[in-house]
Amino acid sequence: MAIADEAGNAPAAQAGTEARRPVRILKNLQSKMALIPMMFTALVVFLGGTIWTVVYSFTDSGLLPRLEWAGLEQYDRLWGTRKWLVSIENLAIYGVCSVVGTLVIGFVLAALLDRKIRGENAFRTIFLYPFALSFIVTGLIWQWLLNPELGFQQVVRGMGWESFTFDPLNNPDLVMFGLLIAGLWQGTGLIMCIMLAGLRGIDEDIWKAARVDGIGTVKTYIRVIIPMMRPVFVTSLVLIASGIVKLYDLVVAMTSGGPGIASEVPAKYVMQAMFGGQNLGQGFAASTMMLVMVVIILVPWAYLEFGGRKRG
Repeated sequence: MAIADEAGNAPAAQAGTEARRPVRILKNLQSKMALIPMMFTALVVFLGGTIWTVVYSFTDSGLLPRLEWAGLEQYDRLWGTRKWLVSIENLAIYGVCSVVGTLVIGFVLAALLDRKIRGENAFRTIFLYPFALSFIVTGLIWQWLLNPELGFQQVVRGMGWESFTFDPLNNPDLVMFGLLIAGLWQGTGLIMCIMLAGLRGIDEDIWKAARVDGIGTVKTYIRVIIPMMRPVFVTSLVLIASGIVKLYDLVVAMTSGGPGIASEVPAKYVMQAMFGGQNLGQGFAASTMMLVMVVIILVPWAYLEFGGRKRG
C-alpha cells in the first residue's frame, strides 16, 4: 500500500513543482527587469568588445581595423619584441611586490588602529587620503620626491651626509621599485580600511578567550584572526590585482617607460602600439595576451574558491 501511495503521489509532486516554477520566475519581476540594461551592457559592450578585440588580433589592421586575415603573425611579432618581454617581466615584479607589500602594510596599519589608539580618525583620514588622488597626481608628486636634485637625496645631503645616493627612477635596475613606492603610498590606505572593517567584525569574545588561554597578541592574529578574515583578504587581493593589470598612468607620469624601456608595462605597450605606432593589430594581440594572463590566474583561483566550497 505504501509503495502504491508513493507511486501515486510522485506525479502529483512533480506537477506541483512544475506549477511553482513559473511563480519563481515571476518573483521579484521588477528587480529582474531593472537588471536588463546592465545585463545588456555586459553582454554587448564587455563581451562583444572582448570578442571583437580577439578576432581583430588575427588581422593585419593598421591605423583602422580591417578584416585582412594574418593568422598568428601579430603574436609572433609580439613575443619577438624585447619591449613586450621586458614589460611582462616588470609587471610580474611589480605585481608580486605590490600584492605582498599592500596586504602586509595594510593589515599591520589596520591592526595598530584596531587597538583603539588616540586620534584614530585623524590617522585613518591621513592614510586614506592618497587614494583620493589620481595616479597622475601621485606620479608627479613622487617624481619630485625621488628627483635627486629636489627630493630625498638632496634633503639628506643637505643634512651633512654628502655620500648618500637615492635615485631609483634613473636606475634601470631599481626603477620598478621606485614606481612601487608610489603605488604602495596610494593604495595601502584603502586596503587598511577594508582590513580594519574586517577586524572590527571579529567578536570580542575571541580575544577574551585567547587571553584566558595565554595566547599572545601576535600569535592570536596569525592563528585565529587572519584565518577568520579570509573573505576580506580575497576582496583585497581582487582589488589589488585589478590595479596591477591596468598599471599605466603611474608609469607615464613618473618615467614614461624609461630609462630606456626599463619601466615598460603591458598597458603602456598596448597604448603605444595602437595610438603611437598606429598598429591596431599589434595592440589587439597584446590586449588579448593580457586577457589570457588574467584568465590563467583567475580560473584556477575561482575553481578552488567556489568549486571547493560547493563540494564542501
